[in-house]
Order: sequence, then structure tokens, then C-alpha cells
Amino acid sequence: MPETMRKYVNFAAKSFIAIFLFMVGCTSPKTEKTTMEYDFPFQNPELSTDERIDDLISRLTLEEKVSQMMHESPEIERLGIPAYNWWNECLHGVARAGSATVFPQAIGMGATFDDQLINRVSTAISDEARAMYHAAARLDNRVRYAGLTFWTPNVNIFRDPRWGRGMETYGEDPYLMSKMGVSFVKGLQGDDPNYLKAAACGKHFVVHSGPEALRHEFNAVSNQKDMNETYFPAFKALVQEAEVEAIMCAYNRTNGDPCCGSDVLLNQILRDQWGFEGHIVSDCWGIIDFYDGHNVVETPEEAAAMAVRSGVNLNCGSTFDPHLLEAVQMGLITEEEIDERLATLLRTRFKLGLFDPYERNPYAEISTDVINSEAHQKLAREVAQKSIVVLKNDQVLPLAKDTRSVFVLGPNANNVEVLIGNYYGVSPNMSTILEGLASKVAPGCMIQYKKGFMLDRPNINPIDWTSPDAKQADVSIMVMGISPMIEGEEGEAIASPHKGDRLDYNLPPNQIEFLKRMREDNDKPIIAVITGGSPMNLKEVHEIADAVVLAWYPGEQGGNAVADIIFGDVNPSGRLPITFPESIDQLPPFDDYDMPGRTYRYMSAKPMYPFGYGLSYTDFRYEDVTINSNELQAGETTEVNVTVKNIGRYDGEEVVQLYLTLPDKGYQNPLYSLKGFKRVALQPGESKEVSFTLTPDLMESVTMEGEFVIEQGEYLVKVGGSSPHERSLELGMPGFEETQFTVSK
Repeated sequence: MPETMRKYVNFAAKSFIAIFLFMVGCTSPKTEKTTMEYDFPFQNPELSTDERIDDLISRLTLEEKVSQMMHESPEIERLGIPAYNWWNECLHGVARAGSATVFPQAIGMGATFDDQLINRVSTAISDEARAMYHAAARLDNRVRYAGLTFWTPNVNIFRDPRWGRGMETYGEDPYLMSKMGVSFVKGLQGDDPNYLKAAACGKHFVVHSGPEALRHEFNAVSNQKDMNETYFPAFKALVQEAEVEAIMCAYNRTNGDPCCGSDVLLNQILRDQWGFEGHIVSDCWGIIDFYDGHNVVETPEEAAAMAVRSGVNLNCGSTFDPHLLEAVQMGLITEEEIDERLATLLRTRFKLGLFDPYERNPYAEISTDVINSEAHQKLAREVAQKSIVVLKNDQVLPLAKDTRSVFVLGPNANNVEVLIGNYYGVSPNMSTILEGLASKVAPGCMIQYKKGFMLDRPNINPIDWTSPDAKQADVSIMVMGISPMIEGEEGEAIASPHKGDRLDYNLPPNQIEFLKRMREDNDKPIIAVITGGSPMNLKEVHEIADAVVLAWYPGEQGGNAVADIIFGDVNPSGRLPITFPESIDQLPPFDDYDMPGRTYRYMSAKPMYPFGYGLSYTDFRYEDVTINSNELQAGETTEVNVTVKNIGRYDGEEVVQLYLTLPDKGYQNPLYSLKGFKRVALQPGESKEVSFTLTPDLMESVTMEGEFVIEQGEYLVKVGGSSPHERSLELGMPGFEETQFTVSK
């Protein structure tokens, strides 16, 4: 056939096919691709996910299967599968992946006592994550931190202030942790019935909170009561209420078994009892600890097989490849068992839409305009405002903006590190505390700044030109405390002598010495702004300073938010999500995981600042607490109502907190436990009724054997603006309203 004729025939054939497909598309309500148009069935979104997973696994060699169970999953070119890195972070904003909104550190989010606000935060984070992922994919950028599987939130209980990673959590209370964690996960994963917006991961399962230096070899021993009452609840809530997509198992052993090699934890409890259907990822290089730390096996092959057989689907690290392959050859595990684990893992990628046509995914069109958008910056500022806790105020706050001279000093005033905490992103819109304060001072008023002293050691130069000048100002604002250089994860806190943990509860002595020097012969107000992510000894700061403001690590808008509070544009409403002991001597040993003596729920010693505490510029009064039924049968629900009134001069938000004391049946029940919290905004003179529902699960006691029971007897309810400790009253919090009810069989 002549070449001209051949071209004509080909053109005519292609035209006919095009016209036919167009007509089919016009007459059929389905315009998606048909099976024949996909190279492989696993690419066809019209098939069920199970069918697609089965097809994909059937096409993989054993080597390829194992490679896809590594956090750095390589490309499989022959099947058109791009590389994917599972390791991503977004603890308080998309982290380590370019410019993104940096929200307050998780402990600060816990201090808001506002789960709806935290849902808005994680929704904003997942918007940015989706936009960043698709932008990276268009550049074929498949590196670490460019994906959609995020290893957050950290819902370990902050049981001891010495733990350097406590800043990553929402605090010490299992109820608060559960509410915040569930809200965060729901916002991150989205609400589409077919696709995940991003995949969240609850970590670190379980009974994990230091010591950091021993985490690769430590055995955390906990009784069944503490496991079920304190360490499990947040994880269980993430699984059953938020349907979290992933769980990360911890480095340590728990009751003898490595957490990533525990059939009891991962299969019997997590999957069988709680119904978890997502995937389990090891903490990074944690499987190596099986033979080089915990010494429960002798070889890498045994460790790899143990992890997979115990329930691990994804290895962050390097143990599976090649040692899982060798374990199959040695008969330690079968390929069928690997197929089962891989199928669960691949389901996450399908739910994220990573094998589907771009246009089918409802999240694919999120614009990069959302990244660090003005709306997200405003949200970061709002969260920071609501997280800041005023610990003391001797009638010096709020400051007037026409204060004639303000002197700002301290090592953390102009320090970006104290904004971002750990597991952070970067932003072009960082506002240091100095910058925030400078933005508030009226023209004609003076503001000066000098660092004055080092963060954690004496000044080398003995000459002090700062304190004499500062004493001349109308007010001094001293920004002090600690930073992520001192507290954090194992190798992150580069100035920590204890791999991130703070075994010394005190502030660096040079800070206290300088504060004392500032107070000498000086009757002008001193405001201490404290940065940090954990409790610390503030006894001398409280005695010396006229006001103490706890800023945490407040995110990119932290400086503006601190200034908003200090100058009264916003009334402080943050509450402590963790107890501040007077000293470490009040606590059990750091490596003791029994709860008695720990947290507000079990600590009988008098704290410096109690859980739930935080001052306002206005005053609130609680009155008329009622309960709709004083006598219940076990399993019934009741409602508690209380009236809260703003009797002060400022608009304000009050965090109304409900605590329950259970009947004493010899179970070592908590002194009292948080069972409800709500924010209520009130203008001066305004009052509102706040309602709480007490369901049967909130009335449960946990026996020493770990069983949940609803006991007969008297239940005491206390409602107020803090935990009901007498120390709260000493510090100026309003009184508590209380009622009671009886449960019978």
C-alpha cells in the first residue's frame, strides 16, 4: 500500500474511533474511563478497592512487595507506580516541607481547651498539605515530607514534666487528650465518603513518655488499671471515634514486649478489641531495637518477622529490606503473611486517591493560594491568643498602649526558635515577641530592647548595661524561660545534657539572678513572659514579677498574640493542660509509670499551678448548678447545668470545666477527673447557662484488673474555671459549684 494511502486509512480509522467514543460519551451518563482503557485493573477506580489491591499484589514480586512496606517506597516503573515516601509531619502545621502556616505547638493547642478550634486548625493544615502535595507531584518531587501520610497527633499522656517531648502532646488528662486528638484527626482526614484528604497517625502506641535516653531499651511497666484508665483512652478514641488511618508503635517495651513486636497490643487490643482497620507503622529504626537494645531476638531477620507477624505493616527504617526477604527464605514468615500486611498498607494509598485519575479526587483542586494564606495566619493568631495562660497579675495587666516607656529584654524576646517548638514548618510571616510588642506601642512612646542575659548560662562579660537602663522605664517586659534547645526529642535538643529531657526542673540560674537584679531598688512593674513546652519551677518568678504570662511555643503569630494579651486587645483565656508541681520532689521517679502521685488526678501534694488554671482580666461567677436526675440506674444518662456570669469590666471567654469524683470502692480511683469542658463568651453583666451531658462511659471506674464498671454509690460533680484544687482558689480563681447524684443497680 502506498505511504499516502496508508496515512489516509490510519487517519480515517482514528477519526471513526474518536466519533464513536464521542457518541458513547454523549449517550451514556458515565464518562469515566472503562476497564479497557487502563493498563492494569488496579488502576480502574470503578472496581472495588479489594479487587484493585488483590490485582496489584498479584503483579508484584516478593522483593517489590517488601520494598512497598518501607517508608521510602521506590518506583515500580513497569506498573506505572511512582515512588512514595510515607514519612511526613504536621504536628502543628505542615513541617519540613517548605513554607507553611506554623500554628502553636500542640501543648499550646491543648491549653485552648477548644476542640472545635483545633478541628479548624487541622482542616487548614490538611488544605495546605493537599496543595503542597499536588504541587510537588507535578514536579515529580517524591522526597521525604512531600506526601500525604502524616505521623501526628502525639497522644501519649504527659505524665511527667521531665519528659522533653511532652510539648508534642495536648497535656496530662486522658479526656482532654481524647477530645483534642479526635478533633485534630477528623479535620486532617476530611469528611469525603470516598477519599482521605490526608492520613493521620496516632503515636506512640503505647505507655511512652520518657526517659528519652533509654527509649530504645526501656521496659515501661504498667498495671491494667492505668493502661485502661490513662494510657489507652486517647488511642481508643482515635480509632473508634475518628477512624484514624494509622497508628505508630513506640520504641520502648511495654510490660515486657517491644511495642512494635507485641501481639497483645497490636493484634489483640488494637485490631481485635477496638476494631482498628488502618495500618501500623514502626517508629523510625525501632525494629533494630529488638536485637540491639531490647535483646528479645538475636538477628535482624527474626526482628523483621516478629514485627510483621505482630501486626506492623510499614517499616520506618531499614530492617525489612533486605531482612524480611531473608526471613521468608529462612522460614520465619510466609509470603502470604506479607501479602496480608501489604494489603492493609496499600489500602491507605488507594483511600488517598494515589492510584486514581487526578480529576476524580475532590481534594486535588485545592489551590496553593491556601498555603500560609491570610485566613490561616489569622487562625494561627487566634489559636495563640487562646492558648496563652496568665499565671499572675497584680493589677498591672493589661498595659495601656500610651505607656510612655517600655523596656523589652531577655534571650527569648527576639528568638524565632521559641515560636516554633519542634516538628515545625517555616513561614515568611514570623512575629517574634519583640516585634509583636513593638507593633502596639503608640507614637511618642518609647520602646527599647536589649537581650541582657544568655538563655542558659552566665554572661561572659560581667558588665551589665541592661538592668540599670531597664529600671528607668515605666514597665519592663522580660521574655525568659526555656527553648527547644533545652527540651525536645532524643537528638533534637542540642543544648540538653539529657537527650532532650529536663531532669532539672528549675529555670537556668542566670535567669533568676537577672530577674532578682531587676527587682532591686525598682518599684516599676515587671512582666515576665515565659516560653516553653512543659512545666518548670516558676516559684521565684511568681514571687518577684508583677505579672507572669505563659506563652508556650506560640507559632508564627506568637509575638502578635502575646502583645494582644499584654495590651488588652484580647482577654486571656488559656488554661493549663498540665499541672505545674512546686518541685520534682513531689513526684514519683521519672521511670515509674504507675499513676498514683502523678497529674492532677492522683497528685495529693500542693502544686504551684493546678491543672485547668488560668487568669482573666474580668471576673466570672458560677451559680445555680442543677442536675436533671439525682438518682440514676447504672447505664442511665444525666445532664448538669450551671449558670456562668461575667461580673467584671471586660468582655471575656471562660473555659467552664466539669469534674467528677467516683465512689471509692478500693480501686484507687482518681481524686477527680475532667469529664467536660466548654468555652463561653460573655460581656460584662451577661450570664449564660452551660450544659453538660454525663453518659455512662463517663461514670465508669476501672478495677485493678482493668475492667470497666459503673459502681453503686455517690458521685460528686464540681463545675468551675479550673480543677477543683484549693490552690486554684488561693491563686484567685472563682469558686466551684457542686452537686451530686447516686447510682444504683
